[in-house]
Amino acid sequence: MSIVRKDPRVPAREECVVRYLLDRWAEDRPEAPFAVFWKGAVLTYREMRDAAIKTAAGLASLGVEQGDTVIVWLPNGQRCLETWFGINWLGAIYVPINLAYRGRILEHVIENAASTVIVAHADLVDRLEGIDLSTLKSVVIVGGAKRSVGSLEVLPESVLDGDPEAVPPLERPIEPWDTQSIIYTSGTTGPSKGVMSSYAHLWAMSGTDGFKMIKKDDRFLCNLPLFHVGGTIPVMGMLSRGGSVAIIGAFSTNNFWDQIRGTQATSILLLGAMATFIAKRPVSLTDRDHSLRTVIIVPLAEDAEAFSKRFGVTVWTLYNMSEISTQLVSGPNPPRVGICGKPRDGAKVRLVDEHDCEVEPGEVGELIVQAESPWSLNSGYFRDPAGTAKAWRNGWFHTGDSFFVNQDGDWVFFDRKKDAIRRRGENVSSFEVEAEIAAHPAVNEVAVVGVPSEVSEEDILCVVACVEGLNLDPVELIEFLRSRMAHFMVPRYVRIVPALPRTPTEKITKHTLRDEGVTEDTWDRESAGIFIKREKIG
Repeated sequence: MSIVRKDPRVPAREECVVRYLLDRWAEDRPEAPFAVFWKGAVLTYREMRDAAIKTAAGLASLGVEQGDTVIVWLPNGQRCLETWFGINWLGAIYVPINLAYRGRILEHVIENAASTVIVAHADLVDRLEGIDLSTLKSVVIVGGAKRSVGSLEVLPESVLDGDPEAVPPLERPIEPWDTQSIIYTSGTTGPSKGVMSSYAHLWAMSGTDGFKMIKKDDRFLCNLPLFHVGGTIPVMGMLSRGGSVAIIGAFSTNNFWDQIRGTQATSILLLGAMATFIAKRPVSLTDRDHSLRTVIIVPLAEDAEAFSKRFGVTVWTLYNMSEISTQLVSGPNPPRVGICGKPRDGAKVRLVDEHDCEVEPGEVGELIVQAESPWSLNSGYFRDPAGTAKAWRNGWFHTGDSFFVNQDGDWVFFDRKKDAIRRRGENVSSFEVEAEIAAHPAVNEVAVVGVPSEVSEEDILCVVACVEGLNLDPVELIEFLRSRMAHFMVPRYVRIVPALPRTPTEKITKHTLRDEGVTEDTWDRESAGIFIKREKIG
């Protein structure tokens, strides 16, 4: 298949658009495996293309058209991948949402996405009761029996297995600058924002500059959710290369090496905590008995050289987020914990102060980035012009993360300017957690901050001032929150104080609470034996 490129800075359609990539590889290497599912099917490129067309036909029968958004609320698996690709085959926009969403957060995301169709797993649909679903018309229930969901039209999973001959023609070709997906990332001072990514953006994010360590003959294990940028990258990276991806339900320390061997994966992206869990397992004679050769650890929380020697792999690290395109990447086996690498070829990056002025060498500043080619960064926040303008001020995208550059030229992550908390691989909005805690009748005011975790990243501390005359039992608060928020958002620590510290302008001084951290009067639910388990879906 010949590739037509209009502008050398922008990938051709056949290099980045899902529909044309599937056609390209189904023609060039039809029997080559593309998707390997843990203890499941193996789909060749031809089978993947055919499944996408069938799903597209089913979605088209529900009225989905080019440019429409479709919400996907499914666990990792074959049906999720087929739905994603079926949506993109129509030129529609894939909108995956977090499996842990519920309540007001779920309601906000559904309203913001402006979809008429949601494809949801049967184990999740009960959460749709009692929230505003006025933007939706239909729900397709996957993995279980049909049941009523408010006033929505409820459809069985079989509707997604449409007639390939019934797929309507495109109104126009799908272009690299068209929006491929909207991925919701936690807000810091407001509700979660939907990051709009073009096909060209995801191509740049997962491409051969930022992910230079991944080759066409790799099999990239996707162990992060497909609603997460960490799950999107392996799929798009290997699809663009003509390689293969292995997809599992979720990371498991105990099953990790069995999953590697069972899928014959050669590369993987591990969050810092995941790498720590693996490194803390007892040394075994089978530590090198596997197919893995490339491990990307983000953030770099382990000694790369020690990890490399023990497991016989090459370790890399990098810096990325849903909005950018892997601007920082290390070399093999980076020498120090905490570094994020150096700017990759072509990356336009700066460290600035609060006025967007360059900081002095060695000083801490916010990382801001600019597109090195058209459409290589996010296209803004969906239906949020104010949030988009704030992030993109002065022509640069502001990451909200602070770095400094050490004497070796390595960029070192320092802190988050924003109030988002990073816990076990999830970005948690302090605003959203505070809103749910504040709904408790005994809570007068609350502040939520991240405090260091003994494993990796952060744990969540909530500091509460009670309504006058009322008391609050931390155990009762945790029980109150269990059904109101995702498991990873439930605070570990609860501290009750007479009043929250404030500035002269009445703003809560969160930095004071962070500095104080876990004090002697702080209650720890884990020490109390209260653990919030991840919900098993599917």
